[in-house]
Amino acid sequence: MSRWQKYINKTVKNMPPSGIRRFFNLAAEMDNVISLGVGEPDFVTPWNIREACVYALEKGYTTYTANQGLPALRQVISTYLKDSYNIHYHPKNELLVTVGVSQALDLALRAVVEPGDEVLIPEPCFVSYVPCAALAGGTPVYIHTSLESNFQVTAEMVEKAVTPRTKVLFLCNPNNPTGATISRQNLLEIAEVVEKRDLIVISDEIYDKLTYNGEHTCFASLPGMKERTILLNGFSKAYAMTGWRIGYAASNPDIIAAMTKIHQYTMLCAPITAQMAAVEALKNGRRSMLKMVQQYDRRRRLMVNAFNDMGLTCFEPGGAFYAFPDISSTGMSSEQFAEELLKEARVALIPGNAFGPSGEGFVRCSYATSITELAEALKRIASFVKKRI
Repeated sequence: MSRWQKYINKTVKNMPPSGIRRFFNLAAEMDNVISLGVGEPDFVTPWNIREACVYALEKGYTTYTANQGLPALRQVISTYLKDSYNIHYHPKNELLVTVGVSQALDLALRAVVEPGDEVLIPEPCFVSYVPCAALAGGTPVYIHTSLESNFQVTAEMVEKAVTPRTKVLFLCNPNNPTGATISRQNLLEIAEVVEKRDLIVISDEIYDKLTYNGEHTCFASLPGMKERTILLNGFSKAYAMTGWRIGYAASNPDIIAAMTKIHQYTMLCAPITAQMAAVEALKNGRRSMLKMVQQYDRRRRLMVNAFNDMGLTCFEPGGAFYAFPDISSTGMSSEQFAEELLKEARVALIPGNAFGPSGEGFVRCSYATSITELAEALKRIASFVKKRI
């Protein structure tokens, strides 16, 4: 062991590397690989949004902005949330523009979590939740969901997990990695538990516009939940702006002030050109966004039907751009399935256990890729599976 290991923070030292990136790196070293691994749109950011950035650069917009973000961007975010979910957030003190939703997540946890506080995390879940909770000094507590319940978290599950040390409940709706959406009724019942148990909810709704069955329910829009919710959202998924690193948080003034305090010492502000592009996205990006969602929906149905046809049970995801098929019938673990598929069939997937214990026996497959590549990948997977079941 290197002599420098003794200087490394113990929480960081004991933290495993991201399971997503491990398979991404493996695939990058091989030829003829079709990647269904990384959750990134295959669409280029729409031209009018890119043009807004180009215009900003040509006009010399290369300075810092206010810590909370451009007033113009906070105003259009406020308008968007009002128009979409009938929630009013004041642009001055209830909104914070961040460097992607990942930073918003980190800020939210550090702003409210004290050492030893328990953070309830329904899983399978995005790989950042547990490490970020631990880095904030919290104690992550899993709430297990399953295929039998379509990976929905319920009020009963939350109630059973609450202890006197519980402070925060995570919600991701639609969910990464399963694509599951939480019904409005379930959310209303969860809200009752949140009120009774005096909890804060961090609600990650980055995939809100990628909802295929019915309308998305924003948790903060439920009665009494705006003040208790830290709403996280951004532009990466719906507007194909992953590399722009632009997101936002919405909450009550005290929480936003606390998050902004951390933000101003660690990040200062999001890039001004990305912020100006985000203004354009919310003002004039809806048509392009809807076209992309239509394509995702087409791919979603293709993928789910293909997995079920090859004997791998796959429930129908209601949102995001992931399918989460059950591969247990092959007799392989999630890691073994993903590794052997990559080596033999040159298709990269992410093992389900990378997203928590409940993900074992599943793999995450992104359908944010072209129909042509998707069809070829599914053909390769079917051939691989046929030899094993």
